[in-house]
Amino acid sequence: MDVFMRSSDAFTWAMESDPRLRSTVVTVLMLDRAPDWDEVRNRIAQLVGELPMLRQTVVPTPLSAPPRWQDHPDFDLDFHLRRVAVHEGGSFESVLELARLAQMEDFDRARPLWKITLIEGLPDGKAAVLCVFHHALTDGVGGVQIAMTLFGLTPEASAPQSETTNVLRPTVLDDYRDAARYGVGVVAAAGTGALTGIPRLFYESVRSPMRALGAMAEMASSVYRTVRPVNATGSPLMKERTLKRRLDVMEIPMPALRSAAHRSDGALNDAFVAGLAGGLRIYHEKHDVGVDALHLSMPISLRKAGDSPGGNRITLMRFDIPVGVSDPAERIRQIHARTDKVRHEKSLPHNQIIAGMLNRMPRWYIGSILRHVDFVASDVPGIPVPVSLGGAHVEMQYAFGPTIGSAVNVTLLTYVDTCALGIDIDTGAVPDVPLFLECLRAGFDEVLALAAD
Repeated sequence: MDVFMRSSDAFTWAMESDPRLRSTVVTVLMLDRAPDWDEVRNRIAQLVGELPMLRQTVVPTPLSAPPRWQDHPDFDLDFHLRRVAVHEGGSFESVLELARLAQMEDFDRARPLWKITLIEGLPDGKAAVLCVFHHALTDGVGGVQIAMTLFGLTPEASAPQSETTNVLRPTVLDDYRDAARYGVGVVAAAGTGALTGIPRLFYESVRSPMRALGAMAEMASSVYRTVRPVNATGSPLMKERTLKRRLDVMEIPMPALRSAAHRSDGALNDAFVAGLAGGLRIYHEKHDVGVDALHLSMPISLRKAGDSPGGNRITLMRFDIPVGVSDPAERIRQIHARTDKVRHEKSLPHNQIIAGMLNRMPRWYIGSILRHVDFVASDVPGIPVPVSLGGAHVEMQYAFGPTIGSAVNVTLLTYVDTCALGIDIDTGAVPDVPLFLECLRAGFDEVLALAAD
């Protein structure tokens, strides 16, 4: 039976009518040698057998129902697995260039939305694995769960399933029947919610009318903060939005970043965002442009124990970050207060309802909101122990999240004791990339100096 997209995933899917808002995620694994390709292929085949989304495509549904995941009748594992070699003298820059091209391309939507490429021929016999997938498949935490299976850190998987499956091709009648089934399910869920919620609301309004009104007003305010329009960038400098991208990386020692956070009454994520904010302030100063606050989009994980790795269990929250605060400790404290407030928004448990509402809004409106966000920052807890793939040791892993309309996305993915930053830059907004990276490094140096003190 087909599975309908969650409203949040359908939102991610639909907004790509504007190619600047594509949700392609790229991960790069750096290996100390070329892995045993047959072993890698077998592990991926196991994953495909266990995770239906890896052999499914997204198909439209009539009657205003959301798109749905459908088993692909012609699934071909080897179409999604590639092996390439860099030219003589190739380096990590060659890997980044292949990742950049993958980040900019769209998927063949007639096939499942992922590709894995082994890159060989790097100096000293090293290799890399380039993983490309659409964000509708999973979020960052779900991706790490999938990686743990790939690296053999989860209980032993079953033997690979046959790659030849008999999948019936649905008819138009099947499409309408599924759409009707979805509509009945929505009505039933709404009815159940009304039967349980209305009596409770009535009881509370009679018992304490002022408190009930206050709770309703708080919820309305929280929903507005979640969907509020952003009509202008916070940055007077990074305003242009294009299809041009540049990828780069940066490595930050995790113990020092965590120490800086704790000394400033914050968490690792607060110190991470404070480093980005410091770098953005310095970048604007280099251009003799003053900046006070910038608009940030931050994924907030709603994933619970037992959730499937597939699908997104996140919601994107937009709020302003005090970039103009030059004291890194005070910057961390202010960021901690703001992010803590966002993590406790009353609207968070209702993110699927809100996403469903946004799905019915004009695409141009959604695009105009996202293109005025200044930057995206995502913190993904990665794998805390060294791992290997096909007999090759994983030296480092980087994740590059989509800009989704912003000037830059910086994704922090931890590996052992390193915070690996994947930096995805819209070069229309940031044309002088070397200077930007220099400023970003200076911003993190400000924060790391707190640990040294």
